[in-house]
Amino acid sequence: MKTILAYGDSLTYGHNAEGWGTPDAGGGRHAFEDRWPSVLEAGLGGRARVIPEGLGGRTTAFDDWSAVTDRNGARVLPTILGSHMPLDAVVIMLGTNDLKTYLNGSAFGAAMGVKRLVEIIRTFPYAPGVAVPQVVIVAPPRVVKTRHRDLSHMFANGLDESALFGTHYARVAEDLGCAFFDAATVATATELDGVHLDAENTRAIGTALVPVVSKLLGL
Repeated sequence: MKTILAYGDSLTYGHNAEGWGTPDAGGGRHAFEDRWPSVLEAGLGGRARVIPEGLGGRTTAFDDWSAVTDRNGARVLPTILGSHMPLDAVVIMLGTNDLKTYLNGSAFGAAMGVKRLVEIIRTFPYAPGVAVPQVVIVAPPRVVKTRHRDLSHMFANGLDESALFGTHYARVAEDLGCAFFDAATVATATELDGVHLDAENTRAIGTALVPVVSKLLGL
């Protein structure tokens, strides 16, 4: 059986904007079966296990000192690789938080962060006999208009910049020889906060990744 690491942020964690802050809505998290890593694993029909590694606010490679957890994806990734090896593939869907006005703010910067993550995956000192994982780069869904009192300001330039994710990420994937998928082709963020996904849209990402991962790993 193959093992796949799903490396991402709150979209991988399954943040539910509709239920955020309400104790009767699972603590603001989608049901396990609705999160895209779970849907991907189910779609692979027992041929692979998917390890979900999503943290709200995680960036590709940028520090966010306003958080209680380390959100720098590049700094944390080596520890996660060491925890879960051997891995056959890593699916990276990060970059939305890079667009925060007080962090990076650009899709190009996010793409360069993703490039660094791929470099880390490929140069990590795996145990003897452990193969380097294949990589799938996923461009995140676009930011949409919202009246959310915080996120509307936090992602003020996200409408324009997130539209460039697909272009920049596809080029990085091509340059590095990685598989690529644009989540914006199947998923749209909710207007509740402009960033997160409802259950239907997060499931759509998992479903769409099934043939991508199947082809990559020969399943």
